[in-house]
Amino acid sequence: MGVEEGAGGVDKKITIGVCVMEKKVFSAPMEQIMDRIHSFGEFEIIHFGDKVILEDPVESWPICDCLIAFHSSGYPLEKVQAYSSLRKPFLVNELDPQYLLHDRRKVYEHLEMYGIPVPRYACVNRNVPDEDLDYFVEEEDFVEVNGERFWKPFVEKPVNGDDHSIMIYYPSSAGGGMKELFRKVGNRSSEFHPDVRRVRREGSYIYEEFMPTGGTDVKVYTVGPEYAHAEARKSPVVDGVVMRNPDGKEVRYPVLLTPAEKQMAREVCIAFRQAVCGFDLLRSEGSSYVCDVNGWSFVKNSYKYYDDAACVLRKMFLDAKAPHLSSTIPPILPWKINEPVQPNEGLTRQGSGIIGTFGQSEELRCVIAVVRHGDRTPKQKVKLKVTEEKLLNLMLKYNGGKPRTETKLKTAVQLQDLLDATRMLIPRTRSGESDSDAEDLEHADKLRQVKAVLEEGGHFSGIYRKVQLKPLKWVNVPKGDGEGEEERPVEALMVLKYGGVLTHAGRKQAEELGRYFRNNMYPGEGTGLLRLHSTYRHDLKIYSSDEGRVQMSAAAFAKGLLDLEGQLTPILVSLVSKDSSMLDGLDNASSEMETAKAQLNEIITAGSKMVHDYVSSELPWMTDGAGLPPHADEHLPELVKLAKRVTEQVRLLAKDEHENLTEPSAYDVVPPYDQAKALGKSNIDVGRIAAGLPCGSEGFLLMFARWRKLERDLYNERRDRYDITQIPDVYDSCKYDLLHNSHLDLQGLDELFKVAQLLADGVIPNEYGINPQQKLKIGSKIARRLLGKILIDLRNTREEAMSVAELKNSQEQVSVSLYSSRKEDRYSQPKLFIKSDELRRPSTGENKDDDEDKETKYRLDPKYANVMTPERHVRTRLYFTSESHIHSLVNVLRYCNLDESLQGEESLVCQSALERLCKTKELDYMSYVVLRLFENTELSLEDPKRFRIELTFSRGADLSPLEKKDEEAESLLREHTLPIMGPERLQEVGSCLTLETMEKMIRPFAMPAEDFPPPSIPAGFSGYFSKSAAVLERLVKLWPFHKS
Repeated sequence: MGVEEGAGGVDKKITIGVCVMEKKVFSAPMEQIMDRIHSFGEFEIIHFGDKVILEDPVESWPICDCLIAFHSSGYPLEKVQAYSSLRKPFLVNELDPQYLLHDRRKVYEHLEMYGIPVPRYACVNRNVPDEDLDYFVEEEDFVEVNGERFWKPFVEKPVNGDDHSIMIYYPSSAGGGMKELFRKVGNRSSEFHPDVRRVRREGSYIYEEFMPTGGTDVKVYTVGPEYAHAEARKSPVVDGVVMRNPDGKEVRYPVLLTPAEKQMAREVCIAFRQAVCGFDLLRSEGSSYVCDVNGWSFVKNSYKYYDDAACVLRKMFLDAKAPHLSSTIPPILPWKINEPVQPNEGLTRQGSGIIGTFGQSEELRCVIAVVRHGDRTPKQKVKLKVTEEKLLNLMLKYNGGKPRTETKLKTAVQLQDLLDATRMLIPRTRSGESDSDAEDLEHADKLRQVKAVLEEGGHFSGIYRKVQLKPLKWVNVPKGDGEGEEERPVEALMVLKYGGVLTHAGRKQAEELGRYFRNNMYPGEGTGLLRLHSTYRHDLKIYSSDEGRVQMSAAAFAKGLLDLEGQLTPILVSLVSKDSSMLDGLDNASSEMETAKAQLNEIITAGSKMVHDYVSSELPWMTDGAGLPPHADEHLPELVKLAKRVTEQVRLLAKDEHENLTEPSAYDVVPPYDQAKALGKSNIDVGRIAAGLPCGSEGFLLMFARWRKLERDLYNERRDRYDITQIPDVYDSCKYDLLHNSHLDLQGLDELFKVAQLLADGVIPNEYGINPQQKLKIGSKIARRLLGKILIDLRNTREEAMSVAELKNSQEQVSVSLYSSRKEDRYSQPKLFIKSDELRRPSTGENKDDDEDKETKYRLDPKYANVMTPERHVRTRLYFTSESHIHSLVNVLRYCNLDESLQGEESLVCQSALERLCKTKELDYMSYVVLRLFENTELSLEDPKRFRIELTFSRGADLSPLEKKDEEAESLLREHTLPIMGPERLQEVGSCLTLETMEKMIRPFAMPAEDFPPPSIPAGFSGYFSKSAAVLERLVKLWPFHKS
């Protein structure tokens, strides 16, 4: 066996020359594959060896029929080309194109020439280091090459393909900084440098758009144009920690390629004339792009792949040198290898996902969570009218010289300009009251506040400070050239918004909640499946609103959920999609909320006549203003008195601070809090606390400004009028100082907190409607888009689960074991080769796995994956937002049955949960609502009970431990943090809320799929945050609800 008939009639084997550096020859994959080829008995394998390759003349090299030759470090490619010209063997990988692979520019040009999609890119070519190029421009948040702009985040690659030092630069709005990617060193594959913002200039580079891939890289390995194997791994851009299995090997998972990607693999193979070729694929927003071609590469640690590669190479050699012989794979493969069982990275399920008493056949299909951001500093606003020439000129500088156009200052350069101007305008010393008008004094104080805010933190990071300058008055002045007149602003309103920064406590809370989800929301999964974010069975997407604190809460949560390490900026940019239209803002319900606040004001100021008439009633939540304390109006004077007392103490602490701040050197010695400002500190600044300073980067001057504004806005003495809309802000400030500034020992803060809490617990929930009907109306307006997206998530999950169920029977007939009894099926051609009809299939819309939702999914390839039920898919969608959306969602869930169209329906929330929600006054930081969808596979596909929903919610951060004044309270105060309450059920145990019922009840308040507008791309971004609106266009066809 194994002897073939040669051209001369003499029996001889086909010779395969392995002309490769020894280091590569002795790699495990190469040895495994060559051993298999040898065991067919049809080939003689000749290893050339380093000495022959490097020292001997090509004329004396062994003669062979087929040649395996590929470049690696120190390889004499020209010499091998000379040998190939001399002997003319069949080349597995052609030699000339291997030169292309050393120049990334040529690789991209070649890919484009063959119509293979690549990321948007541009080349910057320098002949000498630091060469100035007129076509290259660098600004704070973008680079421009020949007029083409690349907004951060962008990627910078050396043109030399052997230089693996690749940089990613992040936008200032995400905290800035740069991540360096490099060849794996120990356990690391990248390093984050928070202070590097300027690009390299010492060589030639390619700049390309950063593609959001959900933190996953796909490596594709071809063996000839008809075979491609793909594996995914955690991308180095996330946290740079290489995931390794117990044997120390990098964790990778085999995934299925779409027909379009298989076609790309074929074209890469043909374009570079490299039969055995590895390349990198980026899956982003429903499309795939090739970003690197590596040449000869084999998969590591996959015996199934070794078998396939050996069979494909055998066919290739026979077709080239003995086409008359059959290359059919023998029914029993000749090698007898007892394939060791591979560890499965903890992917095997420990249980079956049982919840309650629904039996072994129930499996988790979908987890949807809507989460409020973590603990933050109080949100602040300073308003002042300015007439100073310097400030008016600054406004004109940044609005294009238009006298009536407002200007927004956000970038570091703009804010530095404003700070420089403000420093020059503040008087060095305060004038005595008698010498100056009170308004001038207040104006100077406000300028000092602006200066203090701008100096806070020592550096600018754009998430948390923004300034608006709105022109108010104009005059006509002669033009500079003396011809005619032009308008010029003489007064403008300056509005500085700041604060609302995620604190070290907020970051810690979000991370811990992420860990809690990982361990508790996925029954029976263990932590291994979620640890690798390329979650092939867990399809994960994280969305955030536009607010910095919400984005950073999402990133910190992802860090805990996926067990990541390092800074939050790379995690944010890699994993979190921003969707402000779905998760931001109250514009849709602003008029209704104003009405609710006016009614609430009336109830409070009219005394408690209309409140608590029905306290004994079974449905206390049905009354107007439910939750307000009896005689609420009587607490207002006490609130004002206590607020004045606290403000006075802070004033004394701040008394001399302005003098220190006006010294020119003061700015230089402010500690660099840049990352703390942008990302939320991970630790308390013990030094500041020990020195008796306020927590974070707030000085006494700003702390006093915060309290003074609250005290003034809360009560207007001249008009003897209380502003109840200030109650939540007073409560917010109290809570912040109680937790973060307890070391300042402010007298009366405890009492103020208790009164503010009592009032805020009544006021805040009623701002979203003073009765259930109004709450439902306001809630549905604020959360309409989010509710629509949740219904789409659930619907997609059901469609997918039903497809899997329908296919399961046929799949069960296919054995995935190499050594199963049905060997004749196992080795048939279609199992190994891409079918030609698959290659012709268009990519748009045909392949549900990858195109549905325009959200990239990674599916385990059942043929290669050593896990149980690889077709089982769990969808996770996490939505991070603010308090308004949590209140709105809870209100719609509990009161949706009050809508006219649903009269007579029971509430989605059970009676006991309605009572608990009524007593839940506050949905604090990190409060959340979770919907989990389960499938009972024992029931028929038509049975509505096959899919059931489980609803839970958490009140978030728990203040109650602080009231005990015990050891636990002291520990929490030392850490400045609060525990997060666990989830509470919204349904009775054993009840069954079907998906069908859930859809019927929520549909009237949700945005239909066809109404989702196209995505809006935030200025300055080329699309990495703009996924979620376009994702829904394809789903219109699936959405039956709008059809009559």
